[in-house]
Amino acid sequence: MNDLGELPPSWRVTRAISRELAAPQTAVQIIGDQRLADLARPGMRVTIAFTDATRACPDEQLVGALLGELERSGVAPDNITLICATGLHRPSTPAERLAKLGPAIVSRYRIIDHNALDPGNLVDLGTINGIPLVVHRRCIDTDLLLATGVVEPHQYAGYSGGAKTVVIGCGGEATISATHGPAMLDHPGTRLGAIDGNPFQTFVRAGGERAGLRYVMNTILGEQGEPLIIAAGPPARVHDYLVAQARTIYEAPVAQPVHVARAGVDGPKAVNLYQASRAATYLALAERTPLLPGAPILLPAPIPEGAGEGAGERRFFDALSKAASAHHLLDDLRRTGFPAGAQRAYILAQVLVRHPVIVVGAQHPDIVRACRMHAVPDMAAGIALADRLARETFRLAPDAPIEFLDVPHALLTLPRLITEKQ
Repeated sequence: MNDLGELPPSWRVTRAISRELAAPQTAVQIIGDQRLADLARPGMRVTIAFTDATRACPDEQLVGALLGELERSGVAPDNITLICATGLHRPSTPAERLAKLGPAIVSRYRIIDHNALDPGNLVDLGTINGIPLVVHRRCIDTDLLLATGVVEPHQYAGYSGGAKTVVIGCGGEATISATHGPAMLDHPGTRLGAIDGNPFQTFVRAGGERAGLRYVMNTILGEQGEPLIIAAGPPARVHDYLVAQARTIYEAPVAQPVHVARAGVDGPKAVNLYQASRAATYLALAERTPLLPGAPILLPAPIPEGAGEGAGERRFFDALSKAASAHHLLDDLRRTGFPAGAQRAYILAQVLVRHPVIVVGAQHPDIVRACRMHAVPDMAAGIALADRLARETFRLAPDAPIEFLDVPHALLTLPRLITEKQ
């Protein structure tokens, strides 16, 4: 799906990729002086929040490492609960649990799914900067709360990971709606790659502290999904450490603006349009994006689940498919607000008013078109359409050069246009 095939001879290619470490670090980096063995005691009730199927997180390895430490500290398996941090996505399937955690963990430990719409299993922890903090009861009714996560570029948090698995992944609808509403998303600090001055990240960190999240194990992934660095310790310190490492890996300079780009998306993020569309928004809305206004974006994604099956995914599709246009949708949502899940429609609409998006190889092309995007069967058709649209938009002659940016792993790469000041 991500193979480009033959490009027109007039296309001049710049390839933006994340930079691999010289050698992945195999040992877990302990950040700070405290180890999990210093926190865990026999008889403790422990909850571990782990990422859901939409995150390419090696949870079998991360959760397994945490469970090993807990066992060595005398914590019995019956006292441990694993909670899948689904946010507003659908519940996990038995096959996904096995793929995520492996048979040894699934057969031995209690595993539950978070449900952001179930008030009976939610606890209200008050507000932080006016935002309600509501989390799953299992995260509060425990003696020790732990979490896993991946530190990678994130549209709202700047970089994911840290306390986000608990605060958002195990958050109630009130929390998810407030953190994904227009006031938060329109804030200038809520930006891809931004940590300092980012109100979303500030809330996540404060929310994790209030919820009692003591210890996390997070990782940075390579382009093939392999862990490059694993770090464990207090949430904010681990996050700061891995974000600093991630910037050297994921942020890629681009020398010139481009007429066309490909935003590659792999694995779990290609399963539905809600997730796959992140690749286009990461590329188009990043600070110093290399895309010229109007540049078409090629988005190869099979989306076998269509728009997506969770409550958030359904709201995303409803908002886009019922809007008269992307411009109208932005105006309407800014005026009325929107429920959690529809924020992805709001973000994607900001891209669609600037760039045509061409989804390549979708198994549900009708859903793509209903969401105001182009659907083509293969990359050759996508390239032909992108070439025509770019030449029309930029008034280029048939043989004029087209600058093309290829981003094979758009969710793990932040292309930044080099400016004169740099």
